[in-house]
Formats: sequence, C-alpha cells, structure tokens
Amino acid sequence: MRRALKIAATIAIGIALGLAATWVTAIRGTMSGDVSDGPWSTSLDTGSSESGPYLRARIAVHGLLALSREETVYYSALHDSNGGDLAGDCSYRLEGRDPPTRWWSITAYGSDDFLILNEANLYSISKNSVARKADGSFAITLSKDKTEGNWIPIARGPFNLTIRLYNPAAEVIADPAHVALPTISKETCG
Repeated sequence: MRRALKIAATIAIGIALGLAATWVTAIRGTMSGDVSDGPWSTSLDTGSSESGPYLRARIAVHGLLALSREETVYYSALHDSNGGDLAGDCSYRLEGRDPPTRWWSITAYGSDDFLILNEANLYSISKNSVARKADGSFAITLSKDKTEGNWIPIARGPFNLTIRLYNPAAEVIADPAHVALPTISKETCG
C-alpha cells in the first residue's frame, strides 16, 4: 500500500510539474523572439521546420498561423523604444518608412492576443492604407481617443504590436536585427 501511494504521489508531482512547465513556456510565454531590433523582436524559426516544440506551442497559443520566413517575417513589440511596457492608458506615436518588403501591416493586440475591439472597426495600418508625409515617411498614432490621420485604436490595459513583413527583402532575412522598423514613442498617459 505504501509503495502504491509513493507511485501515485510521484505521478501526481510529475503531472503538476509538466503542466507548470507548459504554462510557463507556451501559455504565459510571449511571441517575442531571439532577435531584437529596437523595441521589436522576432524569431526566424517561426513557421519553419527548424522551430522546436516550445516555439510551435507558443505559435499555436499566441500566433494562430505562421508562414515561413521566406514568405513573412513577424516582429512583435511589448515595449516602446525607451523600454516602457505598452499600456492602453497611454498614447503612442510610431514613426518610420516602408520596411524592405513587398507589403507590410502593423496590428495592435490586447493581452488576450485578440484584436482590440473598437467602435471604428480599425485594427491595423498597412502599406496600402498608411498616409505618408511628403518625404515618404509616416506617423501612426495609437490611442484610445480618436485622432486624425493614421490611427490604431487601443484600450485600457496592456497590449502588443505585430508588424508583418510579407515577402521580405533578402536583407531582412540575412540581418533581421538591423531592419529599419518604426520607432515607438510614448506621447501621453492618463
């Protein structure tokens, strides 16, 4: 009887440790990657056969779908360019130029990894929808309050951003840490 209890306790502890490890690596883990470019991070193994079981689990939980790096490179941002957490109580300004890719989009997601619901039904800005300045650069405002021009609505609470580079140039794949991606500046909080 004592031996059976030890075996049952060992199995219960093993199951508990396995569930805890899964929660930490797949559920609680984020889609941030091993390559950083300012506030943005990526993993070139996303969507590839080289990705390990933990990355595949994170993609299944947080990313829903991932194409290979030859088709799309995904960068995520959880922080602004100064390292502060992205928070829906603040407003932010993204500034940049078209990255070296055939097409791109920037989307805001809530802490639940879903689109942030809003009355304007705006969820992202893309290469085709962004209004540019005369010099070709663009500025995008992220705030809970409607603004004129390029605007992505956010809501109270933490959020993250994803920029997708579809059919990226060879230089993106060769050196993902030095792509000219938009800066993320906190403007106001309150």
